[in-house]
Amino acid sequence: MSAKKIFAKAYIWILLIVLYSPIVFIAVCSFTEAKSLGNWTGFSLNLYKSLFTGGMQNSNALLSAVYNTLLIALIASIVATILGTIAAIGIFNLKGRKKQAIQFLNNIPMINPDIITGVSLFLLFVFLHISQGYLTVILAHITFCTPYVVLNVLPKLSQMNPNVYEAALDLGATPFQALRKVMIPALRPGMISGFILSFTMSLDDFAVTFFTRGTIGLDTLSTFIYTDARKGGLTPELRPLMTIIFLIILAVLLFINIRSSKNTQESK
Repeated sequence: MSAKKIFAKAYIWILLIVLYSPIVFIAVCSFTEAKSLGNWTGFSLNLYKSLFTGGMQNSNALLSAVYNTLLIALIASIVATILGTIAAIGIFNLKGRKKQAIQFLNNIPMINPDIITGVSLFLLFVFLHISQGYLTVILAHITFCTPYVVLNVLPKLSQMNPNVYEAALDLGATPFQALRKVMIPALRPGMISGFILSFTMSLDDFAVTFFTRGTIGLDTLSTFIYTDARKGGLTPELRPLMTIIFLIILAVLLFINIRSSKNTQESK
C-alpha cells in the first residue's frame, strides 16, 4: 500500500473519530446517574426512566421544548419541500442569465451566516408588526430550509427526460395530472432528501430561532440547552435524549440508504 493511500485512510479515520467520539461519549455517560458529565458512578438506566416519566425538576420545560422542536421542524420541512419543489421546477425551466441569477440568489441563504439571517428576519417581523412566536419561528425556518430543497430537487430535474412530461400532456393529461403522476414520482428521491435535510437543519437551528421566537417563553431544544447551560450546567436527562435522537436519525438514514441501494440493484 502506498504512502498516499495510508495517509488518506488515516485522515478519514481521524476525521470520523473527531466527529463521532463526542456522541459516543455522551451515549456512554447516559447510562450513569452522575450529574456531572464525565463522572461514572455505575451503570444505570435511571436517566432514561426520569426522561420518560418526568422525574426531573424541569421535565415539563424539556418535554415542551422537544415537542416545539419536532412540531416546528415537521411543519417547516413539509412546507419547504412543497415550495422548494415548485421553485426548482420554475428555475429549471428558466433560460440563460435569469436562471443563473435565480440560482445565485437561492444559494445566498445557505452561505449566509445564521446570525445575519436571524437578525434580518427579526427586523422584518418588527417592521411588519408581526407578533413573534410560533408563526414567526415557522416562517423563519421555512425561509432557510427551502433553498436546500431546491438544491436537492434540481439535479433530479436534470436527470429527468423532459419529453415524458410533454408526452403526458399530448396524451390528454392536464398539467396538474402530469405533475402528479409523471414529475413527482421522478422527483421523489430529491424531495425526500430535501425534506430530511430541512428537518435536520430545523432541529439543529439556534440563531434564527433565538431571534424570531420573541419573549413569550417559546423554547426549542437548542434554546432550552442554551438557557440551561447559562444556569451553570446541563440537565443530565439531556444525555439520553441526545442519544435517542442520534439513534433515530441513524436508523432512518440506514433505512433510506439500504432501500436506495436495493432499488439501484433492481433497476440494473
